[in-house]
Amino acid sequence: MVKIEVPYIDQSVRYPTGCESVSAVMLLQFLGVDITVDRFIEEALECRQFEKRNGGVYGPNPRECFCGSPYDEDSFGCYAPVIVKALNRVFEWIEKNSQYHAVDETGTPVGELLERYINEGMPVIFWACINMREPIAGPEWKLLDSGETFTWISNEHCMLLVGYDDDGYYFNDPYENNGVIHYPKKIMEDRHQAQHSMAVGICKGDSPF
Repeated sequence: MVKIEVPYIDQSVRYPTGCESVSAVMLLQFLGVDITVDRFIEEALECRQFEKRNGGVYGPNPRECFCGSPYDEDSFGCYAPVIVKALNRVFEWIEKNSQYHAVDETGTPVGELLERYINEGMPVIFWACINMREPIAGPEWKLLDSGETFTWISNEHCMLLVGYDDDGYYFNDPYENNGVIHYPKKIMEDRHQAQHSMAVGICKGDSPF
C-alpha cells in the first residue's frame, strides 16, 4: 500500500461546486504553498457565467473556464486545462520561474499516474464521479464563443488521488467531508473514464516530481 499524507479540506460548507479548486488547494498546501481556497478561486481560477440569448441558454466551455461559480450550488465545474492554468498562475506568484508546474495528464493510464507521481510522493488531481455515482448525460447549452452545443456529464467530481493498494485507490475526497476514502479499482476507473479520463500532475523542473 502507498498512501501520501495530505492536508484535507471539506468543500461542503462554502464551496458546493468547488471540488476542483479545493482539490488543487489541498495539493498546493501539501507543497507548502500558503494559500486559501478563496484566494485560489478569486485570483487564479477563471470563471464565467451563463447567459440567456434569444430564448436559449449559452454558457462557458469547461475546458476554458469554470462554468458559473464554485460558491453556487447550481453551478457546474471545470475541466483539467482550467486547473492547470490556475495552478501555474499560483506557482508564478510564489516564485518567478517556479520549480513546479502543472501538467494536463488527461488520457494518461491510471497505472502510469501511480508510477510517475504517487510512487514518487506526489498526489494527483483526478476526475471521477461523486461517491462513484453513475455518470449521466446532463444539461446542454450552447457555448458562448462558438455557439456549439455542449453536453455536461452530470455527477462530475474532482478529488485528490493520494494512494493505492491491491484493491483500489485512496483519495482526499472533499465532498460532504468524506475525508480520506478508498474506492474499488474497477468502479473508480469506469467513473474516471466517463469524465474524459482527466487528471492533473505536478512536475518539478523538466521531469515529473
